[in-house]
Amino acid sequence: MDMGLKNKTALVTGSTKGIGKAIAIELAKEGVNVLINGRNYEEVERTVNEIKSEFPLTSPQNATADIVDKEQREALFKKYPNIDILVNNMGIYEIMQYEDVDDEVWERYFRTNVLAANGLSKFYLPKMLKNDFGRIIFIASEEAIMPSGQMPQYCMTKSMLLSLSKSLSILTKGTEVTVNTIMPGPTLSENVHQIIEGMYPNEDLTFSEKEKKFMTSNLPQSEIQRFIRPIEIGRLATFVCSPYASAFKGSPIRMDGGMVPTIF
Repeated sequence: MDMGLKNKTALVTGSTKGIGKAIAIELAKEGVNVLINGRNYEEVERTVNEIKSEFPLTSPQNATADIVDKEQREALFKKYPNIDILVNNMGIYEIMQYEDVDDEVWERYFRTNVLAANGLSKFYLPKMLKNDFGRIIFIASEEAIMPSGQMPQYCMTKSMLLSLSKSLSILTKGTEVTVNTIMPGPTLSENVHQIIEGMYPNEDLTFSEKEKKFMTSNLPQSEIQRFIRPIEIGRLATFVCSPYASAFKGSPIRMDGGMVPTIF
């Protein structure tokens, strides 16, 4: 199905790997010109070239910037003042004990996972409203509504994104602009792939056998009993960006493989 996104422009933050890259690829597949973002110019350039060779009818661009840095955000706005789609994907996470999370850590997580996304949204939302079309998506996590207790500093910021998304959505009333949040469950990023491989180094198992073993002992509550693939989130995000998804307004959209046990 044609998603009706040809020639739209999308900025996907943190899009040189993982979920961000998968979203950028799925958007490009629909004819979207993607702005690839990361802090490392070479990595960004490599991703741009990869997408250009796979989808030659699109114009992917290099949007290297550390978006946590206000000045670098401003420079990005000057370079790309107009976009149709903003996917706030970039974020940091790590397992931490609550007693080790000092004020500096809380602030770093708030600046990185919330204020950077808010800064971009604040700049692009008024332009989208003026054009009467636009999509803003925040990538949160099932941890936003079901904190595991292993990363309190991360969970707090992901819960905040749900709230921010709802506040911004109210500003889009009566327009073809939408603001939504996608909450992925445990996802097979490059990082996770390495961790799983490293956990069972000497065993003669295929990756999917290692994955199943890991799931059984570490994430028994997952109903799919495998990691979500980034491409699955990429496809969902692309649909949410499309004109067919106009009725999603301020929605927290769960794609968690059944991790959250509640009905709502």
